[in-house]
Amino acid sequence: MLSVIRSGALVGVEALPVEVEVNSGEIGEYGLWLVGLPDAAVKESEDRVTSALQNAGLRLPETRTTINLAPGDLRKEGAFYDLPIALGLAAATGQLDRRRLAQYLIAGELGLSGGTRPVRGGVAFALLARRLGLKGVVLPRASAVEAALVPGVEAFAADSLDAARRFLNGDPAFSPLPPSPAVPPTPSGELPDFSEVKGQLAVRRAVEVAAAGGHNLLLIGPPGSGKSLIAKRIPTVLPEPDAEERLEILSVHSAAGTCPSTDARAWSRPFRSPHHTISDIGLVGGGSMPGPGEVSLAHRGVLFLDELPEFRRSALEVLRQPLEDGQVTVSRAAAKVTLPSRIMLVAAMNPCPCGHLGDRMRECRCSPAQVRRYRSRVSGPLLDRIDVQVEAPALTIDELRSAAPGEASSEMRARIEAARAIQRRRFAGRPGGCNAVLGGRDLREHCALERAQGDLLQQAMEKLGLSARAYDRILRVARTVADLSGTERIATAHLLEAIHYRSLDRG
Repeated sequence: MLSVIRSGALVGVEALPVEVEVNSGEIGEYGLWLVGLPDAAVKESEDRVTSALQNAGLRLPETRTTINLAPGDLRKEGAFYDLPIALGLAAATGQLDRRRLAQYLIAGELGLSGGTRPVRGGVAFALLARRLGLKGVVLPRASAVEAALVPGVEAFAADSLDAARRFLNGDPAFSPLPPSPAVPPTPSGELPDFSEVKGQLAVRRAVEVAAAGGHNLLLIGPPGSGKSLIAKRIPTVLPEPDAEERLEILSVHSAAGTCPSTDARAWSRPFRSPHHTISDIGLVGGGSMPGPGEVSLAHRGVLFLDELPEFRRSALEVLRQPLEDGQVTVSRAAAKVTLPSRIMLVAAMNPCPCGHLGDRMRECRCSPAQVRRYRSRVSGPLLDRIDVQVEAPALTIDELRSAAPGEASSEMRARIEAARAIQRRRFAGRPGGCNAVLGGRDLREHCALERAQGDLLQQAMEKLGLSARAYDRILRVARTVADLSGTERIATAHLLEAIHYRSLDRG
């Protein structure tokens, strides 16, 4: 008897359809024969499934049985197929009603006792079920909780193989998990706030401009000037992600096995801060079956690289494509995967090896050659892609003691959200949504300069030796400054401020 179960394969952050075909009653040598390009973990499912069926009180096939994972040219990896294989065997031997099998996508790992264990990609499987027009998904409970965050899909939690069998046989005791709440839960702890940052008015302004337009940001200053303190508070001034963006964020984290589905962070933009010893693959993703790296885990949020020159040169250079295209393509022998990486890069670095160049309180001991070598660790092409570069000077003890509390994150976020609203109207529903991705006709239309402003920008370009990419990025930043001031056209003051943010290019 033939039974067919709908399942999926996780490739990158996306789930692709897989059909688990189980044919029992064949003539030939007794046993289970698994085909369909399985890896070692899938091949081992035979032992897990056999024990799970026996402990769930279900009988095993008594004839030769072939299990095919289709399509045959897609490599199958992981323990996603334990539960669908076990249910397929039960259906092929007449122990499960097959009429409801075609309505649900099923995945999950089984323990020897018959209990289920969560798998990665609950959100991706729910999105696949929605694309295929299925009624819902049947997953282990933790994975089903993630899947319930996807609107339009019923997510059923199967705590065991027997529970999944009873549900598919029509047991009325099972109901879909409730969908995600309409409003985000209250954060479990107190969030950092910009009111804790004293002084640094120029840096706060640069942060506001960068956040308003989604621009990349570089903070340059001596140790203790507050670079990390400021960077960690940037997510608190970013607008909350809309429904589509939140689904993109959850999909990436679900595929990586780090989905905060029951946490307030599920409604916030991600903030990732990898150590400078991270490898190229850890940063941009990869592996034998390519998966998301830190760049993709920061999708629609902030990637903070502290001590930027200390990162490996090769790791920094692979950031070029993600920063330019908003996605990273990883090619391996097993698969070629495109991962999302629309991020706001925030980086921090010292001005010199000892860190005290320009410090009013401590003398720098570095020679000009040492300073040049240190700064050359960050290549020109990467620096070109950082729109806002600002110096963060160290504060004296008197300034720290006398400075009043800074402006709160909520006040900064209100202005940023107003600027983002202007940009959403400008994009009119097209992908992107912020000035950082303005290009082509949109750049010429919305960043048009008067003749005198064009001459001014040309002089700055020639004096600083900037590239054509820097030219476009200066225009985008000027457009953001104009949006913050609520003006339709870019004024000369807006253009000068944007030029001012090319700090490393100036010196």
